[in-house]
Amino acid sequence: MSAPKTAATVSRFYQRWLAAAPERAAQSDAVAAVALDQIDLAAYLQREAEAKTGAPPLPLGRAMRRLRNLLVNGLIRRDLAGLANLNEVVTAMTRFADFAIARHVEELMAELVAAHGMPTGRDSGRPQQLMVLGMGKQGGGELNVSSDIDLIFVYPEDGDTVTSVAGQRSLSNHEFFIRLGKRLIAALAEITEDGFTFRVDMALRPNGNSGPLACSLNMVEQYLIVQGREWERYAWVKARAVTGAPEDIAALEAIVRPFVFRRYLDFGVIDAIRNMHAQIRAEVNRQERLHPDRSNNVKLGRGGIREIEFLAQVFQLIRGGRDAALRDRSTRTTLRIIAEKGLLSHAIVYQLLASYTFLRNLEHRLQYLDDAQTHTLPASEADRLLVAQMMGLDDSAALLAQLEAHRQFVAGQFDEMFSDKSNSPSSSGGSAAGDAINPQVSDACADPDNREAMVARFAALGFDDAAGAAQRLIGTWQAPRLQSLPEASRDRLLGLVNLALPLIIQCSCETSGGSQQATLGRLLDFLETIARRSAYLSLLTEYPHTLARVIGMMHASGWAAKFLSQHPILLDELLDGRLRSTEFDAAEVAADLQRQLAADPSDTERQMDILRETHHAQLFHLLAQDLAGDLTVEKLADHLSALADTIVAAAISAIWQTIATRHRAVPQFAVIAYGKLGGKELGYVSDLDVIFLYDDSDQEAPAQYAKLAQRFITWMTTHTSAGILFDIDTALRPDGASGMLVSTVAAFEKYQSSSAWVWEHQALTRARFCAGDTAIGQRFEAIREAVLRKERPADGPLRQEVIAMRKRMMDAKPNHSALFDLKQDPGGMIDIEFIVQYLVLQHAARYPQLTANAGNIALLRMFGELGLISVEHASAVGDAYRQLRKLQHQLRLQGQDLARVEPALVAHHAAQVSALWKEIFM
Repeated sequence: MSAPKTAATVSRFYQRWLAAAPERAAQSDAVAAVALDQIDLAAYLQREAEAKTGAPPLPLGRAMRRLRNLLVNGLIRRDLAGLANLNEVVTAMTRFADFAIARHVEELMAELVAAHGMPTGRDSGRPQQLMVLGMGKQGGGELNVSSDIDLIFVYPEDGDTVTSVAGQRSLSNHEFFIRLGKRLIAALAEITEDGFTFRVDMALRPNGNSGPLACSLNMVEQYLIVQGREWERYAWVKARAVTGAPEDIAALEAIVRPFVFRRYLDFGVIDAIRNMHAQIRAEVNRQERLHPDRSNNVKLGRGGIREIEFLAQVFQLIRGGRDAALRDRSTRTTLRIIAEKGLLSHAIVYQLLASYTFLRNLEHRLQYLDDAQTHTLPASEADRLLVAQMMGLDDSAALLAQLEAHRQFVAGQFDEMFSDKSNSPSSSGGSAAGDAINPQVSDACADPDNREAMVARFAALGFDDAAGAAQRLIGTWQAPRLQSLPEASRDRLLGLVNLALPLIIQCSCETSGGSQQATLGRLLDFLETIARRSAYLSLLTEYPHTLARVIGMMHASGWAAKFLSQHPILLDELLDGRLRSTEFDAAEVAADLQRQLAADPSDTERQMDILRETHHAQLFHLLAQDLAGDLTVEKLADHLSALADTIVAAAISAIWQTIATRHRAVPQFAVIAYGKLGGKELGYVSDLDVIFLYDDSDQEAPAQYAKLAQRFITWMTTHTSAGILFDIDTALRPDGASGMLVSTVAAFEKYQSSSAWVWEHQALTRARFCAGDTAIGQRFEAIREAVLRKERPADGPLRQEVIAMRKRMMDAKPNHSALFDLKQDPGGMIDIEFIVQYLVLQHAARYPQLTANAGNIALLRMFGELGLISVEHASAVGDAYRQLRKLQHQLRLQGQDLARVEPALVAHHAAQVSALWKEIFM
């Protein structure tokens, strides 16, 4: 590889410019350097002119053109000398474009206001400023040295100019800003003896070249809602206001954001970009056939710059509505964020960035030749050699070899993401590699309009009940929801069913448990639920391996099928292998929640959804690990409880910020967990039993914390588009339903010491600090231990109170079936919990270690070690509790609300529990 050639030897544009005035070389280096610091470039040029010639200040248009030539040639000189990298070149050009637009708008606005008065909003009465939107590479901060600039002109609202002096002729705001736009284009793009500042392209404005040159905010909003097309979402990702009032820019962004970034995961954009890219490629191919000398287009050709941009932006359009970090306008920055989030591997992103840098540097060198807006290698072999030398290569063959290597890599990544996988069952798709299943079946496994043929195909596939399976599919297919779908959606659904049927057979052969018929029914219910959600159908079509994972989970668990049907957005979690491999990390989840909530501090509905989406996603990860046998019931309960703690803590913090009258920055408030959450035995659908304590002497405290608690319950229980979080039970607060929703720590202590019932002390054995002020949590724990360690005489009322409470519970929920209720029946889980609670209350005064919230099995073991019960009983009842919980969990996973089994299945364990109960209470 040879050393790169200097600008003076390879750039004809630089040679012509320097030949006219050799002293420009030093000027251009200085201008290129100060451009990066955003120094007033026009003032810099003026000072240079006055210092050297004593001439009066140059007209702005002429000064800007000369400045542009200084800057571009300075960048050419620095770049080819190895003094500037790609970032410096594109940043300097972008900042100069912003600067040129802003200065010209300022001058031209003043001229038009002098002639016609100030444009004023009809409704607001506010003076109006033009918002010039930089699109494309200018919007992304990555402008080429010889690029045109894509602009859109927007003004805040309609109205008229307000004249203030004689001779002014009033215009409508619309006409005023159209005139301003036309003059701005001329000021930038007209070619004079000094050249031009920037070529201007206005084709991206609403309705393109047939639309008005300037649009009001209302016109933009109506256009995007009614007529905005998929490719325009791609274009508006990079829209950045270069001029305008901050409040108007914020209003425009509020209009554009929901158009570009959907709140759901929009996998339908893959097909849209695929089609758009196909049209671009067809046009490039046509041009190359007509003009063979224009081949090797490094921007639009296969494996070119545009394909890298598409790879970055597909993730933005899919996920940017839910993840603000993915809304960055820069291609390079977006790629790095994609790697950080694990959407593409770091290795792939590293190579994409290397290819992007190579292609952009090559693009610049093509333009350095003659300051032409070109993206194709020159036809002349002599010019190709010059370009190769500018790239530091010996000859054009070496250049073509490196170019081909980069294009092959980029094209491979593009094809993996955007190839049509609807007919490729074995494809894993995009970044979600691995685990795809290729069932090797025909494309016509099922035809719901031909029952006999369908029964035969079900039988051929190996369904145990082919007729029943066929009838189930026919029933779904004939449902009104599916019959009313567009034909394209019905075809896509049928394609998914065809792919799914052999996967169901394969799943039933490889795993025990669920039946073929049950799995088929669950899947069809799910597909019917999402039938009108094209984004989810697109996801399953674009990533066929995801369908295999869906079927695996539905085969294993009816509850999982129901949960996924309620929250189909969780399909995204099935895209890659992290679902099972990611260990739950409460601190990481809390940090991520904090970042997400901070991004939308004023949008209560969005914040509620963020909490729900995070909880559902983490629960889904745990569910996948649970179904795979990676978690014990106890470990799962620990994780679910920690997840609930994290959600509660994030909610309290966010809700407090919504209370406008809050009297302190951080609330002196705590959530105390009871029941399953308190005992860290939470299940997938458990309620949260909580109470609220505060320790704050401010006179506003009672009302503020009551409001905080009420809003917390609302945030947890309200059904939003993302579902609900938890049902909340506050019945264990002092004085129950008749008591205050929030209590001071002192009032809670007094109540527990003098007024609480025995059953409330039982509940206290499983209580703990959950979230909020840790100092209050410590005081609660001290109160709890003091109450539990009170002396209770062996012949006192405790035993009878516990027996009476157990009887009331059995009477309230009698079991009239022949099955054994794992929770409620004698010998079941509640008996074990009551045994543990009684022994803690009876003996904690003598053995303080019993107040530890260690869980029932650990406490039983401690009772045996202390001689309060036999070691044999402790072990047997501990094993019984573990087995009963496991059975209960398995039944819950199959979607059963009542945890009841054949008595013989648990007879031994129930007998062990009943024996210990009789020993203690009889």
